[in-house]
Amino acid sequence: MTTPLRPLEPHELTIDGGFWGDYQELNQRAIIQHCLHWVERIGWAGNFDAVARGGPYAHAGVEFVDSEVYKLLEAMAWELRRAPEPGLSTQYKDLVARVAAAQDDDGYLHTAFGHPGQRARYSDLEWGHELYCFGHLFQAAAAALRAGIESDLPRVALTLADHVHAEFGPAGRNAVCGHPEIELALVELHRALASTGSTPSTGSTGSTGELLELARCFVDRRGHGTLGEIEFGAAYFQDDVPVRDADTLRGHAVRALYLAAGAVDVAVEDDDEQLLEAVSRQWEHTVARRTYLTGGMGAHHQDEAFGEDFELPPDRAYAETCAGIASVMLSWRLLLATGDPRHADLIERTLYNNVISSPRADGKAFFYVNTLHQRVAGTVPDEDRHSARALASLRAPWFEVSCCPTNVARTLANVGLYFASTSDHALHLHQYGDMTIEAQLAGGAEVAVQVRTGYPYEPSVSVTLLRDLDAGTSVSLRIPAWARGTAVLSDGLEQVEVTGDAVVIKGPRPAGSPYVLQLPMPPRVTHPDPRIDAVRGQVALERGPFVLAVEDVDLPDGVTVNDIAVDPAGVVAAEGGGATVPVQLTKVTVPDGELPYGDELPVDRAPLDDPSVATFRPYHQWANRGPSTMRVWTPAHAGDQEPDSFQRLTTGME
Repeated sequence: MTTPLRPLEPHELTIDGGFWGDYQELNQRAIIQHCLHWVERIGWAGNFDAVARGGPYAHAGVEFVDSEVYKLLEAMAWELRRAPEPGLSTQYKDLVARVAAAQDDDGYLHTAFGHPGQRARYSDLEWGHELYCFGHLFQAAAAALRAGIESDLPRVALTLADHVHAEFGPAGRNAVCGHPEIELALVELHRALASTGSTPSTGSTGSTGELLELARCFVDRRGHGTLGEIEFGAAYFQDDVPVRDADTLRGHAVRALYLAAGAVDVAVEDDDEQLLEAVSRQWEHTVARRTYLTGGMGAHHQDEAFGEDFELPPDRAYAETCAGIASVMLSWRLLLATGDPRHADLIERTLYNNVISSPRADGKAFFYVNTLHQRVAGTVPDEDRHSARALASLRAPWFEVSCCPTNVARTLANVGLYFASTSDHALHLHQYGDMTIEAQLAGGAEVAVQVRTGYPYEPSVSVTLLRDLDAGTSVSLRIPAWARGTAVLSDGLEQVEVTGDAVVIKGPRPAGSPYVLQLPMPPRVTHPDPRIDAVRGQVALERGPFVLAVEDVDLPDGVTVNDIAVDPAGVVAAEGGGATVPVQLTKVTVPDGELPYGDELPVDRAPLDDPSVATFRPYHQWANRGPSTMRVWTPAHAGDQEPDSFQRLTTGME
């Protein structure tokens, strides 16, 4: 399928400072090393050593901890591409060698199945996650190829892919994995081999075409009830309705999003418009009815699943970090396949408010879930122990199921790949940060730009042409949905008000030409769709790409976020991307022993003594100043009327 947009190659874009540069430095300095420490400390890396030694052994961790090692290897590969460092290179090669040593002669590679004292291979497709783990190995191998680093991982991956094709290809068993992931990974590996001109190494007898064939098999088999019955139902596995027939994303959120991303990849490779339309339809419905203001997805704790339409309780939000990352992966694929800027809008919302809310400021603790209302201040986790995965009140150093920290690591290491794309005659900037891009367009022209900005805290984005922009060639700048109608572009001589979802700089233009895009960032008062019962009558504050939140550490002693109501008419911008708003203390007194209901309960309201306003800060920063209560949606003062219209997460959507 000829898609409107094409991704850049890793060497074509470099983040070189600013907001995202700081996060990549944090990732290199702290997050990756923190993850390495924990996978060694609790034996997840050691599982590969034990398999290589042979004989029975006690497997450390749950069945799918191999995947955390693979995601970490992917992060390390991208980081070595970004900033080669001898120490990290040695760590990477040593870990790859340990993984390779655990591979069986027939290509199978898993540390929890198929060895002495363990369950048989593929004996628990519902919960065993074998193919899921293989998928993360394939993605790590694809990263090594695309990053251009020396690695034995592609050979290991292709040998494993031969095994999987023999077991599950068209002539193999009609089955799928309980956790989709391998689908998108097979296509990623296929594309990495194609883009780098690599061919299967010795030990792999299959063709790269078999990777696509296998991905297609898994996508087409899903939804036909091949997995066993479980208490959550077949929808949990997305095994209830074929991908082409589904109207929304449902079931376990991460599973659903990974499957959808893999289906888009297969659709693009197969020129399958019907399959692409099916996933686009599911995205439309899910964003409009099943997505949190932060971009988070998944309302249920018990099964980590999407809720029903408009079931979006803020205080029970699951919004798993991995689901946010999977949402970005899906939106990116849809952006490339359709060119629709709404996908870039959701990527921005999710990156700034769901994904980067996970790591603590020091990079050594993480949120697994991302609540929008913390009613009770939590306790500080033990920094030397791993925690239950559902911990929401404070970030924990590690989890029994620790998919999120390694997922954050790999996402930050390659986050720049979501920032820009090309078409035949244009470079398209989708996200903003300090970066340098030198890209060759399909039409043959070369485009080079430097971007400098204080975004997301400041509204000015400076774009300078580093080489002449040829006639018929252009640079397109996305206008975020929240800035449409207010953005202004200046070329140093005149200012032009920008309408629509993009502004285009057209050649011919000489090198050195500076352009400044202004994206005004006044605080915005956001009202919920009235069908979201859990937040009816409440408001949220946003500023630029940030969703804002209030914590009780910014309120007077003894006052929590559960005690306040805000005056939306008095919102004023504050430093650090936040806002201040007048606040009233709200108390409803119901005697003990009485039901908290009545014809008209007494509500006592009074201004806060000091300060009389509360500061709302970017949501992703919360819980970095110790235990606190927090909320995004806040009741408005009594007497404020519900507006006739409400702000949507995206525009033009039913």
